[in-house]
Amino acid sequence: MGMKKVFLGGTCAESTWRDKLIPMLHINYFNPVVPDWTEECYQRELKERAECDYCLYVITPRMQGVYSIAEVIDDSNKRPEKTVFCFLLTDGNQMFDGGQAKSLQKVGQMVKRNGGKWLKSLEEIAEFVNGGTA
Repeated sequence: MGMKKVFLGGTCAESTWRDKLIPMLHINYFNPVVPDWTEECYQRELKERAECDYCLYVITPRMQGVYSIAEVIDDSNKRPEKTVFCFLLTDGNQMFDGGQAKSLQKVGQMVKRNGGKWLKSLEEIAEFVNGGTA
């Protein structure tokens, strides 16, 4: 059996969460962030989401659109055993407000109800995907 792999989905937009998480990983990963998003990139992302052992979605206050939320809910329905959701209240100098945080908690609860994992920090994510329990 090959090494496990995690898909690093979620907020892009110059967010640094991937840079913080990657050094903590003891498994392979796919980082979908590219300077120039093309149809080929999208097709590769779909393939990686299907093939990776974990589909991780980290949402931070730098999020610009809501598509990552749709993706995590979609994956939590289609492949709950490998779906992992996390939101970070702060990202650099940006912060979610109370209403946004409440809404994201509801998303986390939905992911959990669907059978996915809702983790609360990058450390918890690393422990879980590296083979811990979380």
